[in-house]
Amino acid sequence: MTVLVTGAAGFVGRWLVPLLLEEGFDVSGTRMPGEGIPEAGGSRNQGVRWRSLDLADPGSVDEAVAERPEAVVHLAALASGAEARRDPGRAWEVNAAGTARLAHALGEQRSAGRSDPLLLLISTAEVYGVGATQTPRREEEPPAPVSPYASSKLGAEEAAREVARRTGLRVIIARSFPHTGPGQSEHYVVPAFARRLRAARRLGATTVRTGNLEPVRDFLDVRDVVAAYVALLRQGVPGTVYNVASGVGHSLHEVFHRLAHAAGVQVTPEVVPELTRTADLPYLVGDPSRLRAATGWSPRIPFDQTLQDVVDAQTD
Repeated sequence: MTVLVTGAAGFVGRWLVPLLLEEGFDVSGTRMPGEGIPEAGGSRNQGVRWRSLDLADPGSVDEAVAERPEAVVHLAALASGAEARRDPGRAWEVNAAGTARLAHALGEQRSAGRSDPLLLLISTAEVYGVGATQTPRREEEPPAPVSPYASSKLGAEEAAREVARRTGLRVIIARSFPHTGPGQSEHYVVPAFARRLRAARRLGATTVRTGNLEPVRDFLDVRDVVAAYVALLRQGVPGTVYNVASGVGHSLHEVFHRLAHAAGVQVTPEVVPELTRTADLPYLVGDPSRLRAATGWSPRIPFDQTLQDVVDAQTD
């Protein structure tokens, strides 16, 4: 199968592309204009055909899919909630409008009889919003996003569904719960904690500044997440939404202390207002039953190993 991975130079793409190659897929990857080809993966990335993609430019989108891939894994997005809050319009332009352009280009190929591509759209569990109870979220629940990022990703889902209804484009939606792993940006909570804890150990500090530690999250290892995406390419049913989740929640307080153990430091978290976000979802855990039933996938990497790998991947 020929697969185009948009956003292949990003955090998740750097883990997905080598796995696709190992699994025997013929892989092309896109990166943003001016973005370099990732070095992560080394020789495992050999054979990937790289191209530039600007989701705001319809011509760039058309060129990216000109080779008529059999499947597209759409990772490219404005993925930072903080960036989306600073400029909600840009979040919608990249995430919703960009997905609309990509889905339209693929749908046009199908309508013309040139190909029958599969679009695996990578969405987010944040589309579910707050929820009425602290129970794992299920795919049939009505979305109720409460942030510009989550709203723009739900817009992406709706754009893809519209093209599917109009052209017959095969679309699978993966709503991924929070994931982390080696190489993730320190704009995200786990590597940010790890960096502060390593600094505390180096400086002999006894406290580490944090935001609110009460939210509960269903954390996954990025290596398990990309395995789920490959499973969905092979066995997912078009027209279906799948949670990529473990079903297990961890409070940020627990994550902080397990990371401190991995970093070999004993410190006390100090919650400070400037790092606290009032709009954080209090509980975000997913029910993975549908994905497991369709593909047999389940997480394999223990959470403590993930945390240790994040700490070990950072350099002072």
